[in-house]
Amino acid sequence: MTNAAAEYPRFKLKLTLLSTSWALVTTSMMLVVSVTALVGNMLAEDKSLAALPVALQFVATALATVPASFLMTWIGRRNGFLVAALFMTTGAVTAVAAIYLGLFWLYCVACVLIGCAAAFSWYYRFAAAEAVPDSYKSRAISLVLAGGVVAAIFGPTLARYSKDMLEPLLFAGSFVSIVVLQFVVMVVLFFVKTPKPAAVDLKGGRPLMEIARQPKFIIAVIGGIIAYSVMVLLMSVTPLAMQMCGLDFSQATHVIQWHVLGMYVPAFFTGHLIKRFGVLPIMTAGVAANVACVGIAAAGQDFNNFLAALLLLGVGWNFLYTGATTLLTETYTPAERAKTQALNEFLIFIVVGGATFASGNVLQDHGWTTVNLAVLPLVIAVLFLIGWLSFRRRAATPA
Repeated sequence: MTNAAAEYPRFKLKLTLLSTSWALVTTSMMLVVSVTALVGNMLAEDKSLAALPVALQFVATALATVPASFLMTWIGRRNGFLVAALFMTTGAVTAVAAIYLGLFWLYCVACVLIGCAAAFSWYYRFAAAEAVPDSYKSRAISLVLAGGVVAAIFGPTLARYSKDMLEPLLFAGSFVSIVVLQFVVMVVLFFVKTPKPAAVDLKGGRPLMEIARQPKFIIAVIGGIIAYSVMVLLMSVTPLAMQMCGLDFSQATHVIQWHVLGMYVPAFFTGHLIKRFGVLPIMTAGVAANVACVGIAAAGQDFNNFLAALLLLGVGWNFLYTGATTLLTETYTPAERAKTQALNEFLIFIVVGGATFASGNVLQDHGWTTVNLAVLPLVIAVLFLIGWLSFRRRAATPA
């Protein structure tokens, strides 16, 4: 038996705990996704600003990614995730206060705090990769992300049942549910054992610009940016778009539920597919799913169109984002890990923040079909870049 196989039961427990914690965090985020644009629309006097809280959430995530990466290098992954839980709890409590007082600006503050929590939370996938030998990396990332299946089942369901829990404070109950979920996250994290952080040399390894010039890094970052931007750009305004099309909140949460299943169910086997077929073919499959999503969404605006499009959007995100994350882990040494991961997350979320705010304006001014067609050039661009890297790899392979 190889050393990696012999150690598998030990690191599998750690992955299970990380996956459980990630599932609870993602359930909280699905609650946020289900209601944020609707709450923004409810509180904002200018309805074109309905998506501003969502955009601010992602801008906050972008700005917090660099300090989050280095903080976790100093205090460890588990303590970093506990900090995230505190941010999320504070943001949820602030959101309840904003709804009670009817203050749009305070709700924006709440979304900034939630965005800061997300900056820490997305490092779960890197924690998984660091918990296992190199040969298990892609499967470890997939296993932890698969915890999102729980979020797909319970997040939108909680949104439906908690919407009127504190009536007449519409949606306040959803944020109270988040507080409870974060308490459970803290309990689970108590049992996660992570190694003591190594001493940090911020100047260790190659200069960041040298790392960033690697073709694999370029494709990994752009793939992550496109995967996440397209997914969030469409998903974040879906509940509002469905409301504008005459569909109700219950239908919107069902669509979000199937979307999140599309995001995380493939995670049970994406790692195996990457190991068998390679990372670039799986990323290409993700692009194909996104193109199909746009086609279905542009073809009609009834419930079934929303459902099928968002399901494919989730699958496309999983293949493209998991592939991009796996590719990124091939671009740095342990000494370069923190700064490389921080740059990757910063670039992804700063673009996502701008895209989300733009999607709200485009939706209000031009409609759902235009929002979908606007992402098509981005998806096609990443396809060409994947082809470029594939060509370079074949050219470098001896005949």
